[in-house]
Amino acid sequence: MADPKEIAPHIWQVPHETRVRVRYAETDQMGVVYYAHYAVWCEIGRTEWIRRFGLTYAQMEAEMGVLLPVRHFSITYHRPARYDDEVRIYTSLKEPPTRKLIFEHRLYREADLLAEAEVVLLFVQRDTWRPCSPPEAFYAALLAASPR
Repeated sequence: MADPKEIAPHIWQVPHETRVRVRYAETDQMGVVYYAHYAVWCEIGRTEWIRRFGLTYAQMEAEMGVLLPVRHFSITYHRPARYDDEVRIYTSLKEPPTRKLIFEHRLYREADLLAEAEVVLLFVQRDTWRPCSPPEAFYAALLAASPR
């Protein structure tokens, strides 16, 4: 198995930026984004973080035989997002990938920090839902993106 420490210089820590525009349907009666939508935006950030390495969740499920269920989600809200705001989602890993991925998300509107979230995903075998190590192809994709 690949050594996560070989993934240099810690490409997994480099934040990936994804942008979303707040839709009217995402706001509540107070005119601010309903809190649950931040979890959806974090998922969008994670999906695009994985995609930047040439992988997709569908590929990991079908070809690599693994799933990544959420084990833990926590969020701290700092400021509200409102209709038509452009929200920038910065996604990175907190530590090298192991049997779990600990994602950090920071969501901004311009210079304003809106929220910070931490999401823990576990690698599990698709057929048994038992915890497993990341597939070699996952490490290979991260290594391929690492500067030499």
